[in-house]
Amino acid sequence: MKANILTQTNRQTGLTRGVSALMLGLALVFAQAISANAKMPESFADLADQVSPAVVNITTSTTVAGMDQGPRPIVPEGSPLEDFFKDFLDRQQDGQRSRRSSALGSGFVISEDGYIVTNNHVIDKADEIEVEFFSGEKLDAELIGTDPKTDIALLKVESDKPLPFVSFGDSDAARVGDWVVAVGNPLGQGFSVSAGIVSQRGRALSGTYDDFIQTDAAINRGNSGGPLFNVDAEVIGVNTAILSPSGGSIGIGFSMASNVVTKVVDQLKEFGETRRGWLGVRIQDVTEDVAEALELASAKGALVTDVPEGPGKEAGIKAGDVITTFDGAEVEDTRELVRLVGNTTVGKAVRVVVIRDGKSETLKVTLGRREEAEATAVPVAMDKADAEESTVLGMTVAVLNDELREQLALDEGVEGLVVKEVAEDSDAFEKGLRAGDLIVEAGQQKITSVDDLEARIEEAREGGRKSFLMLIRREGDPRFVALSLEE
Repeated sequence: MKANILTQTNRQTGLTRGVSALMLGLALVFAQAISANAKMPESFADLADQVSPAVVNITTSTTVAGMDQGPRPIVPEGSPLEDFFKDFLDRQQDGQRSRRSSALGSGFVISEDGYIVTNNHVIDKADEIEVEFFSGEKLDAELIGTDPKTDIALLKVESDKPLPFVSFGDSDAARVGDWVVAVGNPLGQGFSVSAGIVSQRGRALSGTYDDFIQTDAAINRGNSGGPLFNVDAEVIGVNTAILSPSGGSIGIGFSMASNVVTKVVDQLKEFGETRRGWLGVRIQDVTEDVAEALELASAKGALVTDVPEGPGKEAGIKAGDVITTFDGAEVEDTRELVRLVGNTTVGKAVRVVVIRDGKSETLKVTLGRREEAEATAVPVAMDKADAEESTVLGMTVAVLNDELREQLALDEGVEGLVVKEVAEDSDAFEKGLRAGDLIVEAGQQKITSVDDLEARIEEAREGGRKSFLMLIRREGDPRFVALSLEE
């Protein structure tokens, strides 16, 4: 009897504990649900009220020159066709006079003294720029500076009173799935708000410094230059482009990340132009076959293909080096290196870690300014010419002689092998090698003859390599190509 009572008591205690655990679990679920709902705004009305005074419509005016009318027909005086041609030419002249062209866009005020951010393509070639505020007030704007590479422009308006403005947020803190709000002047309809989420980050379209936030918030023509806000009313992007077959929003819009924009704006405000760091090397991505050829642990970093006169050469960087670290930051690929260098102050001395001949070396480089270092391409013309030639790895190559050097517009001191033909069923053709390419290095050693090339290939095979690295030049631009040695 006593045992039965104890058993019953234990059961009741266990049931009580089970109920308590269930209640605690439900409480946690409800708490999480409440927390999630707290992050999901019921309305964006308060945010719209807060930011609307700082968002502006931008109207530009441009003079479009009339077309040259060309020679006028000569009609004998008194001819029956005289009046006809006079009327025709008068109408033609009216249509070819210089005219004014207008364009619409958006922007936003970033300081109470009147600095405004918009897209470069909104104000490009504009003679006059007018800014209209949410209140209806209109002010003429002065262009402070532009950066076509990121499609950002900085304007300035003068006002007797402090202007409402918005602040930039940290775009790197934005997560896929976060709520965002786009504000602007779509299709010239005036102030408009649309909401969506961050669809993806780190998108690249075509620019060197692209770092776009992709969003499904409705963005249309006229939204260009407008802000993309997070739920804290901070600007995390500048609405720049859409992907659409029809020209209208289909839920794929792109906003330049604020962490890119702020650096550009600071430079435009201070200098009226951008001043990006310049390392002075030409680079390419490290592919799997290139990594194997160089015996690298992984296909990461930026492979140096050429080092012209500049900061990199002065610091001792060489073609064939793989840059793995720049100023303390790891380099994943060429895009990452370009971004890191461009965001670094001109004149700063930085440490660059490279892998050379399988060993890690640290070099100190004082950066130059990219805008002052414009590269020029060397034209290439390739005609058939008689020269000692041989077929190697699917390529017909010839020693570079004076005739070929002249055809390729190469300097007298340039040496190497000219690719005259490439078999279409070869690995070389698949890797992009074509007639007119110049092979200047093989196995990371300079070559001047077919024997040199064949010797380097044999060395690679004896070393158990599956691929073979060559440095080629095309129209003056160098790149490394790794060809398979497997039969």
